[in-house]
Amino acid sequence: MYHYVEDKDFLKQMKGECSNIINQLVQQINRDGEMEVKANLVGSGAKNLITQNEHSPIDLDYNLEIIDSGSFNINNGTGIKEYVRKQFNIVLKANGWGDCQDSTSALTTEQRVFKKGNKTPYSIDLCIIATGNDGWHRLIHEKTGFANTDRWFWNKGRNSEKLQQKIDWLKDNDFWLEVRETYLEKKNMYLRRNDHNHSSFVVYIETINEVYNRH
Repeated sequence: MYHYVEDKDFLKQMKGECSNIINQLVQQINRDGEMEVKANLVGSGAKNLITQNEHSPIDLDYNLEIIDSGSFNINNGTGIKEYVRKQFNIVLKANGWGDCQDSTSALTTEQRVFKKGNKTPYSIDLCIIATGNDGWHRLIHEKTGFANTDRWFWNKGRNSEKLQQKIDWLKDNDFWLEVRETYLEKKNMYLRRNDHNHSSFVVYIETINEVYNRH
């Protein structure tokens, strides 16, 4: 079952290394001039809600947000993701990491382990997103098994409107402990159901909306 990770030294070291790599990626892309982006650690990782299932690896979720698609048409999902993947690999290689893998909704790095201290494996999941008045949209690579029939599209995050305002309200009104409890309950509920279609960020959004609507 899931539990919260309490090793603060490990969490600080892990988030420090991973965020440094993502910041390098943002600088690399913006310096290259093909598009303008920004990135941030999202969901559980950003709000000190990092969970672990027994002794399983931990992944940190980052969103790479496209501010200006530049030379790319925003609907050219193939070109955008391939460009970001190549830039990400340049940064990863410079830091001694292996190439990332293109999954359905993210670019996923290899697992790493610190030489000293906590030996929990960790990795980065990088989602490419664009935001609008109706919320955030995540770039999806729908794989068919045949490259020429694969599909790339922007998928709207459910109930993602005004997410930050809801988070601020919950914190200001002392409901964050309830958020922590509800988030952990939901993670374990999906684990018991063997449901792997709810990422940590999706569960986080569900939790924020549920607790916010409750009050």
